[in-house]
Amino acid sequence: MYQVGIDIGSSMAKAAVLDHDRIVKTILLPTGFSGRETADQIYSILEQEGITKANARYAATGYGRVSVPYADRTVTEITCHGIGAWRLFGQDGVVIDIGGQDTKGIAVKNGRVMKFIMNDKCSAGTGKFLEIMTNRLGVTIRELSELAKEGRHITISSMCTVFAESEVISLIGRGTPREDIAYGVMESVVTKVAQLIAQVPGQPYFLTGGLCQEEYLIQRLGIALGGTVTSMPMARFAGAVGAAVQAGKQ
Repeated sequence: MYQVGIDIGSSMAKAAVLDHDRIVKTILLPTGFSGRETADQIYSILEQEGITKANARYAATGYGRVSVPYADRTVTEITCHGIGAWRLFGQDGVVIDIGGQDTKGIAVKNGRVMKFIMNDKCSAGTGKFLEIMTNRLGVTIRELSELAKEGRHITISSMCTVFAESEVISLIGRGTPREDIAYGVMESVVTKVAQLIAQVPGQPYFLTGGLCQEEYLIQRLGIALGGTVTSMPMARFAGAVGAAVQAGKQ
């Protein structure tokens, strides 16, 4: 039996397929307006490759886990991200998951969640905050990172995304260089995330989520936390991998 994990997030939906503990397929799709439609689309893609209810078990996680009608079980995000990261990185530590609507810190030992913490949805330290800021500046996240490397010290202090955006609009209006604004945006995220993760004891740190390939962010997080932050492209699928592991449990 295949083990399929489906992580319906606020902005992106991920799926991972395990075959005898090997990751044999991953799927990444925008969640869009309807998590149910996205879940059906994932099933259709898998069905075309011969993975169906007849030969697979399914577990769903994420904000939209209840919108996966064919799931054999649903599992919390914390459990799935912890187990998935432990499976991917192969060691104990603290998982940092920067999601679209929240950021999570999860201490994992021997594949078990020992402690976790989450921020408020309105906090600036989330993927949605970066999405709004990049749209405002007319750049991609990768371009924002490159600009930030050349920027000078600027502080964006608001904890709320809406108020932080107002700060950025004011900076733009004053003619502040885009590099400096980019620096302030990235440092705002790093500071908020580091303050949250500092409440979860343990090292090393593993970054999961959609920012797992942003080297500048990873570097700045390591400096802020005073430790090593490691990531990999597959870390984006940590929640789905953890759900796939859970799918194999009775």
